[in-house]
Amino acid sequence: MKRLAVLLSLSLLAGCASVQPPAPPPVLFADGRFAPPSEQVGADDLFTLSPAMQAHLNSPAFAHQLRQKGQRHGLVDALYSKTDLKLEYESSKTRTAAETYADRSGNCLSLVIMTAAFAKALGMPVHYRSIDADSTWSRTAGLYLASSHVNIGLGDRPEHDVRSTGRETMLVVDFIAPDAAAGLRARELDEGDIAALYMNNRAAEMLVQDRVDDAYWWARGAVEKRPGMIAALNTLAVIYERRGHLALAERTYRTALEREPENMAVMRNLQPVLALLGKHDEAQALERRIASIEPFPPYHYFDKGMVALRAGDYEGARALFRREVRRAPYNDEFRFWLGVAHLGLGDVKHAREQIAQAVDTSTRQEMRQMYSAKLAHLRATTSTGTRIR
Repeated sequence: MKRLAVLLSLSLLAGCASVQPPAPPPVLFADGRFAPPSEQVGADDLFTLSPAMQAHLNSPAFAHQLRQKGQRHGLVDALYSKTDLKLEYESSKTRTAAETYADRSGNCLSLVIMTAAFAKALGMPVHYRSIDADSTWSRTAGLYLASSHVNIGLGDRPEHDVRSTGRETMLVVDFIAPDAAAGLRARELDEGDIAALYMNNRAAEMLVQDRVDDAYWWARGAVEKRPGMIAALNTLAVIYERRGHLALAERTYRTALEREPENMAVMRNLQPVLALLGKHDEAQALERRIASIEPFPPYHYFDKGMVALRAGDYEGARALFRREVRRAPYNDEFRFWLGVAHLGLGDVKHAREQIAQAVDTSTRQEMRQMYSAKLAHLRATTSTGTRIR
């Protein structure tokens, strides 16, 4: 299983505040066009401690960690030590604090939420941080998904009769490798932002499962919570487009672009909608604008590499997959198929290296299992001297 690498660092925080959202967008909701949700939708219980979490918090072992290492380091050790919860990074579902604790797994947002729930129960100041890193792209069920990154800062619990200086040193807890996190800038979020991100993630996950009605209600909740959140507006527009409500999709995409005029994901989504609505001149102009900004979109070289691979051109496929890996070194799919291209060329050593990296970088359990099975097969066959082509 992919264990968590928790990065700790100290930084000085002074007077940070979440950027307030802009005024609400024009009416973008269309409740009557969607069936009621099949599950409870919302973020009211996002940080609620379950009875099991409360028992963990009150346990002698937990108290010992806090006394021995101090509140902040003790909390992190209690949650993320390899001998305790044994948490696994897993991105297929964004979980509440209680779900993350029960499942012993979660993506970076789920882990931030669970850590915050414990910290808040201990009276620690909590700082949610959006990291300014390039979005990580993945492709599932015909959907391109862009993943951003969040982490959490823990402050010291305020002591009675101690005057605050307005500046505090916070312990930053991150869930990506130190080399990936080094030097990245952060923007502080508030709890409402985290709730909106959670609901937007749930909407995207519903779309992957083709549960479009449920996706609508989750996305609606995200937009209602933070009307200016581009990701939530984009998700809502994708849902309208998926249902064939093209005029609503166009209006929602345009609302997002009013706030962020050169958002590539929104522009790429709007362009085919304009064409379907018969606005061909505008669609072509937008297509040219997109090409001038980003001529090679995510998966461009990968898709060409797959064509080469199917044609038996392993050399060409390897070159194309390498280009995609250089752009997105943590994409497990690119690593795996680069390994397959190496294998087609008889280069078992580099095939094993790339597939091992695919196992290490994958954030979905089922994909790790598939890659691991392929890697185990490679190791078994090469250990007996069998040549693989």
